[in-house]
Amino acid sequence: MNSLKEEKQEAYEKAVDSLARYKFMMFGYWAAIWVHLNQIDSDKASNPFKDLVLKARAIQHEPPRQTPQ
Repeated sequence: MNSLKEEKQEAYEKAVDSLARYKFMMFGYWAAIWVHLNQIDSDKASNPFKDLVLKARAIQHEPPRQTPQ
């Protein structure tokens, strides 16, 4: 059986791989798995997706982009 640390690492790697391949639903799935595992881990880590969250918040405050027609 894998340790909790190994399970979190696997979830992180699968989340990043999913995002890199435009598999957004799978990214959300694996990111949520990582968050859940981190919540039950006695050795909590900082969220590795924090920079992505901050970037998304910055994009929210940008003026709307024109979409090609």
